[in-house]
Amino acid sequence: MPRAASKVLVVDDNPQNIALAQATLEDSDFDVVTAESGAEGLDAFDAERPDCVLLDVRMPGMDGFAVCRALRQRPEGSDVPVVFLTAQRDLETFDEALRAGADDFLAKPFQPAQLVVRVRATLRMKQLDSELREHYELAKRQRDELMRLQLQKERLTAFVVHDLKNPVNAMDLHAQLLLRAKDLPERARDSASRIRAEAKTLLRLVYNLLDIQLAEAGQLVPTYAPVDMGELVGKVTQEFGRRADEAGVELIARAAQGQLQADGDLIRRVVENLVDNALRHAPRGTTVEVQSTVDDTGADIRVSDQGPGIPADMRDRVFDRFVQVASGERVVSRAGRGLGLSFCKAAVEAHQGTIWIEDGDPGTIFCVRLPCHE
Repeated sequence: MPRAASKVLVVDDNPQNIALAQATLEDSDFDVVTAESGAEGLDAFDAERPDCVLLDVRMPGMDGFAVCRALRQRPEGSDVPVVFLTAQRDLETFDEALRAGADDFLAKPFQPAQLVVRVRATLRMKQLDSELREHYELAKRQRDELMRLQLQKERLTAFVVHDLKNPVNAMDLHAQLLLRAKDLPERARDSASRIRAEAKTLLRLVYNLLDIQLAEAGQLVPTYAPVDMGELVGKVTQEFGRRADEAGVELIARAAQGQLQADGDLIRRVVENLVDNALRHAPRGTTVEVQSTVDDTGADIRVSDQGPGIPADMRDRVFDRFVQVASGERVVSRAGRGLGLSFCKAAVEAHQGTIWIEDGDPGTIFCVRLPCHE
């Protein structure tokens, strides 16, 4: 006789969220009951006796925390698995969920497969005997502590990012004021220009870190507008011209005119990071070339250098944070201070595009394909 499907109660005041969770779980053979408020959820629990409860945190009237506490006071709800679903990825929400009696905590937006795995895991844990349950409780405490550490790290990163932006912008502003002085000595003018360049580099790193975090949370969303790719590439190569001269590298732009619907700020920073990466690895006396083409299907960007190549088996990993790539007898950090290429991948994929590496023979070619968006 086939085993009855596990029943899951989904409580959320947003009908779209309910529909997504319901479709995801029913596709995996769960029996789904829904409720659009905390009070309705408690009534549904009493009537349906579900095997697992998915709870939204923020709901009008009775929020998810109150619902969970009320469930835990019921004899039938003392050990039913409760998974919180919330868009509020912060330490206070996580700790409050644990205090209310949650078994798991899943941040929105979630991947459908991730939701199914977490529900199945909580249901399996309910079936364990007492000895295994002790091991589970230990593993759960360790998992919860890791989650708390991750949220603390994200909060610290956010503080660092936002606290750095203002002083860096102030540095750049004061350097600009110095450069406007007509009687500024040439040596001081050169120093002020260098300060501006380094301030821009630091600000780019700050924004890279912030956008990588947004991408990991599924919140890096491009703002589409017409972007002239030829103009964009031309401005970036012009900004890096002095840096290339100092490095003894010829920086060449071969950018065809053409417009693409994209987030101009994100794409500009993609090109900046790729050019920055290329210049840092290009030997003196070589060439870095930036190419872009636009057609009816989208745009292609190619940034090539003649520096140390990247082994084929490392070309996917180089987009991870803080990766170092062995090249011959040396270890070469091709990830641009550990964040540049990670940001590029996140920004390109946010446009539904692709980024990959080809062999420059010698050197490396970073390739970007951006599809056409209406």
